[in-house]
Amino acid sequence: MILKRNYINHTLKKLTLTVALATVFSATHAGVSAEQAAKLGTEFTPIGAIKGAEGNIPAWEGKVASGSVDSSGRLANPFPNDKPKFVITAANYMDYAANLTDGQKAMFKKYPDTYRMPVYETRRTAGYPQSIYDVTKQNAVKTELLNDGNGIANYTDGVPFPFPQTGVEVIWNHLTRYRGGSTARVIGQATPQTNGDFTIVKFRDEFTYRNALTDYDPKIDENVLFYFKQDVISPARLAGNVLLVHETLDQVKEPRKAWVYNAGQRRVRRAPQVAYDGPGTASDGLRTSDNFDMFNGSPDRYDWKLDGKMELYIPYNSYKLKDTNLSYDDIVNAGHINQDLTRYELHRVWKVTATLKEGMRHIYAKRVFYFDEDTWQATQIDHYDGRGELWRVAESHNVFYYNQMVPWYAIEVLYDLNSGRYLALGMDNEEESGYEYNFKRTYSDYTPAALRRDGVR
Repeated sequence: MILKRNYINHTLKKLTLTVALATVFSATHAGVSAEQAAKLGTEFTPIGAIKGAEGNIPAWEGKVASGSVDSSGRLANPFPNDKPKFVITAANYMDYAANLTDGQKAMFKKYPDTYRMPVYETRRTAGYPQSIYDVTKQNAVKTELLNDGNGIANYTDGVPFPFPQTGVEVIWNHLTRYRGGSTARVIGQATPQTNGDFTIVKFRDEFTYRNALTDYDPKIDENVLFYFKQDVISPARLAGNVLLVHETLDQVKEPRKAWVYNAGQRRVRRAPQVAYDGPGTASDGLRTSDNFDMFNGSPDRYDWKLDGKMELYIPYNSYKLKDTNLSYDDIVNAGHINQDLTRYELHRVWKVTATLKEGMRHIYAKRVFYFDEDTWQATQIDHYDGRGELWRVAESHNVFYYNQMVPWYAIEVLYDLNSGRYLALGMDNEEESGYEYNFKRTYSDYTPAALRRDGVR
């Protein structure tokens, strides 16, 4: 349920947007006024969220979560003594229906005996580096949509549209959000059978944003947002395969560049299927390429409708799911992850509905997105098939990497309501170390020629 009309009107008045909930947008949006941008950090948070207490959501005070970090980069839970205020179950979820997505309600119906949502105190404890705040204020007045919203211009870093006027601008805030200049991680992916049996596929992911390269030249691949490399570590039958992606800002003008190194064939090939509804790597058919990071890639196949803001129970401060005392067996259960390890909080989100354009193809005919206003991360997505039936439910368990001022995910899950199976991606509890940041890379590290060197069994 969207917040009551008077609350929306109050919010929109504060944003000084003439047509904030427009479903049709012009080809170019030139940003807001300098006077409006100046409200970032005062009336609004530095990235555009409502700063004061409104509705049932407390004020954002700029006090980010903090805690100790061990020698392997592991974060301590900043809130170890917090207890659930209450637990939502199949027996009482209709009492909270106004603050639940259709996908969450479907999970209670699908798994009435085991699915539950422990709800904790709302803590607005996420933030970004000051440099991101500074450039976001500049973006507010100068960043533009291009090519019917399928690209952006006058953008280098930060949040491009802190005062979004269209659904596609919210999508761009998610796509471009800060995740550290360069980040590497070893993570596990599970696709359990209906009885809970699973085999871990282990990846080493590496993200480097273009302006973090040691030899960054804005004239080289000026349309690239970041470089992504994914090495498959295990199981043995997949080990040595490598994926390389140059993620472009305008994927209609210049489609995403992707290559794969096949260890068995010892060959590097272009990989145009690594986009849209192409199959996700080793996903057993349970996710598409654009399901990674909840949503990625070009927005050109959908019409994006901005539905407004609402209060929603979403996973937040999910540090329990990062606990190295847990094994993957402790997390991965039949039907869904172990919900006793989860933490939900009531937060304000932006709701955006994506409907497949006429003449376009995708296995998802509609997607309903919910974005956390304090981070711009997609946190819940409901996916509908061509018949209009709810098919898959995506959920990101948000965590704040306070040692690097990076909001991200502890784990992403994508539940298939038809098959009773799901995909869990991002677990690192059994790995030797946590995320690695600020390593050095050059442009040559992300060329197709580098793939053969990296793809060794």
